[in-house]
Amino acid sequence: MPQGKPRDPHKERHWRQLIEQWQRSGLTVGAFCQCHRLAVSSFYAWRRTIVQRDRLTLPSPTPEPVTFLPVHVRHDEAPTQPPLDLVLADGRCLRIPHGFDPAHLRRVLRALEDSPC
Repeated sequence: MPQGKPRDPHKERHWRQLIEQWQRSGLTVGAFCQCHRLAVSSFYAWRRTIVQRDRLTLPSPTPEPVTFLPVHVRHDEAPTQPPLDLVLADGRCLRIPHGFDPAHLRRVLRALEDSPC
């Protein structure tokens, strides 16, 4: 059972035309309503009503097809051995990760031996 007053197609057409004129005018709603001797509240009410009616009567857009992309999972190998903790004579500790470069470690140790710290 319909609620409220039945639709008046002439009134709706009239308000649609007014709203289109307002959109083309570049005026604010208040200025447009003042020029056309319209109540601002009526303008907003009709604009809201027309938007709602258009939403109900427009067909819902067809959803775009979903495209799945291939995913390649790469497993980073976790070290099987814990890092090596090297405690120097002066109490400093070096944590050396698995797979270290021995030549690089020799250079670091030499630099630490030469360091007065």
